[in-house]
Amino acid sequence: MKLGIFTAAALFLGTAIAPQVASAQDKPFRIAFLAASSQNGFNQAIYSGIQAAAKKYSNVTTEIFDGEFSAPTQFSQVEDLTAGNRFDALIVTPNDTVGIATALEDATDAGLKVASTLFPIGPDLKKMEPQVKGLTTTVASDPSIGARAQAEKVVEYCADKKPCNVVVIIGQLIYPFDNLRNDTFKEVLGKHDNIKIVATGEGNYSPDTSLKAMQDILQANPKIDAVLSNADQHLMGVEIALEDAGVDVSSVYLIGGGLNQITIDKIREGKFDASLAQFPASMGAAALDALVKSLKGEPVPAWIDEKTLRDVPQIVDKKWLDAHPDFKAEWQG
Repeated sequence: MKLGIFTAAALFLGTAIAPQVASAQDKPFRIAFLAASSQNGFNQAIYSGIQAAAKKYSNVTTEIFDGEFSAPTQFSQVEDLTAGNRFDALIVTPNDTVGIATALEDATDAGLKVASTLFPIGPDLKKMEPQVKGLTTTVASDPSIGARAQAEKVVEYCADKKPCNVVVIIGQLIYPFDNLRNDTFKEVLGKHDNIKIVATGEGNYSPDTSLKAMQDILQANPKIDAVLSNADQHLMGVEIALEDAGVDVSSVYLIGGGLNQITIDKIREGKFDASLAQFPASMGAAALDALVKSLKGEPVPAWIDEKTLRDVPQIVDKKWLDAHPDFKAEWQG
């Protein structure tokens, strides 16, 4: 598939990439990327990082598979790739962090190297050490830590407002990671009597779905002070819904997650306020490099903390961006 819109991320990674010469005796390594959805911009950026890192090696090839935001689809893909014996390693951005574990155990038993990106695989989303026997590495951060930081920014904004009406736009509550984020939002905001969560909508990581959800919310709750979301894509739909309702977007505190370029531009414009920093291309590159090392028999860390991949604050706002005018996101949005 074409990933041209993610050239910025590839160029960022490319500045640190120099081709390495492999000997004729080097075994070819075939690595599959199982995207949660190959149509999703964040997942595409992970793959752009995988591809950019693979160019360092003359013996590494990669291929992407579309998980279609479907747990059964992705589970079947792991089974098929394990049985097909076509790949040496898998990089997985999981749809179901719990259910896919058994399929990945079969994969590691069959000799495949496996890396997880964005989330750990297993029942405990706060545990980064491998919960699947034989898992090579996890490139992620505890999602509750980022969610807590986002919610605390809303608390700061709401400090002088009584009441402060907050809308939460989450991805999908069927996902364990989105449940954890939502529970963290409620825990942090619930400690403050002046803050009221007036509605929670599901954005499904889609501007269009978020637009419809926010339109429905505004019909019942026209007075909104802040929107707290786990994904920048949701804010795009929220922005349109607010404008359609005649609300000055800059008067509502808007914080998302993922730190895409569209959101960076809107923060600089003063329309959005902040985003949780995430680095999909760097995650993909780190996972690819770890798997190649492991395939060569070299030791690799069981956990690579996403937050250590770039020297950027956890929450990026206009003040920080004004101080770093040349900063670019790793994905467009």
